[in-house]
Amino acid sequence: MNVADWIKVAAVGEIAAGRCKVADVDGTTVAVFNVGGEFFAIEDVCTHDGGELASGVIEGDQVVCPRHGARFCIRTGEALTAPAYEPTAKLPLRVENGVIEVKDDRWD
Repeated sequence: MNVADWIKVAAVGEIAAGRCKVADVDGTTVAVFNVGGEFFAIEDVCTHDGGELASGVIEGDQVVCPRHGARFCIRTGEALTAPAYEPTAKLPLRVENGVIEVKDDRWD
């Protein structure tokens, strides 16, 4: 499989507003979030210590790391508060015929 291929991660109805689903995209663990009916995909890793983000509290378009409380923007991956200072990767996402697809194009 080419790393630039789109990977099906969920049907639109599988991820309720304010929730997320974790998926493997070419070996990268990705958190796919539904923010008010819009879908976003970021790497499921806190850049502070490598912990996962998906089980953190979702507040609007932010996710709070469950380990040390760093906040990340779900839309962009930007680190918003200490102790994280570096963004987590945002991945391309598309919705085709009710299916959410993501790809990891960082290595293209």
